[in-house]
Amino acid sequence: MTESCIFCKIVQKEAPASIVYEDEKVVAFLSIQPINVGHTLVVPKKHYENIYEIPEEKIAYMYKIVKKLSYAVQKAVNAEGIRIVQNNGETAGQVVFHIHVHIIPMNKDSQWVHRLENRAADALKDDARKIRQFI
Repeated sequence: MTESCIFCKIVQKEAPASIVYEDEKVVAFLSIQPINVGHTLVVPKKHYENIYEIPEEKIAYMYKIVKKLSYAVQKAVNAEGIRIVQNNGETAGQVVFHIHVHIIPMNKDSQWVHRLENRAADALKDDARKIRQFI
């Protein structure tokens, strides 16, 4: 764990998050600045900065959970499609340097831009509840 890493703090329950799924290896929670409602992040509990550091078996497990949660997100928000994104390095758009996978629900009118405002905590809590119903 890294003391300055916000995802490590979420894993340790030292920072708030709207948890969608958790097991002994990963935690999934909603983005506070979602591209669309239901935008979920899947994070390994152990800190790895990027795809180059994480062992193959750990990323394989992570993607198993990504697949499972993609279905739940799609059903919960009635998305027409799901975008799966994983950035490595600042130039590639990585902002938090703890490997994570974005599950982003998309519809025909969806835009691929980050929102500037945070989604309200109550709305995130409700979104997480809806997604958990389909896991």
